[in-house]
Amino acid sequence: MQALTKGQEARRQRVIAAAFELGAKGGYDAVQMRDVATTADVALGTIYRYFSSKDHLLAEAQVEWVRDLSRRVHARPPRGGAVADRVIEVLRRATKAMEAEPKLAEALVTALASNDPHAARCQADIGAAMSETLAMAFPADFDPAQQDDIIRTLGHVWFSSLVGWVNNWFGITKAADELEVAAHLLLDQYE
Repeated sequence: MQALTKGQEARRQRVIAAAFELGAKGGYDAVQMRDVATTADVALGTIYRYFSSKDHLLAEAQVEWVRDLSRRVHARPPRGGAVADRVIEVLRRATKAMEAEPKLAEALVTALASNDPHAARCQADIGAAMSETLAMAFPADFDPAQQDDIIRTLGHVWFSSLVGWVNNWFGITKAADELEVAAHLLLDQYE
């Protein structure tokens, strides 16, 4: 995507904010592009200038959400304990933030699971932001290749747990517990 002017970026951010608002109120189905345009006070065509589909818009909203999480974790990084405990703290904070907005979480996770090619690109952006965030929980001398493999694997567990939660297969506590089990299985061997 080419660089946006200040006005274009402001409109794009209003569209993302509208998607957040509508998703938080009614979940995935509540995010209708006409309603997003009305809420953001932009023309419908403006939305499609920045986002190819609803799934693309919601996936970009998820990118913003993860970047915000990353800023919060950077401001208050995990401290003390074993590396598994620090990783679990970051993942629980992320899961707790999604639990606070269950309808929005459902909308974001549903969009990320779509086959929209733009949403797939967002998956990579989300993975990179989560990797950077989780890396703060690892000691500086941890093998970078192993760290990348562990973080990627935990990302898969987190995503599949969120899919199970938003589809009512189990509660959010079970999703968080699955992450904790995975983190211990992957990381306890390094203590």
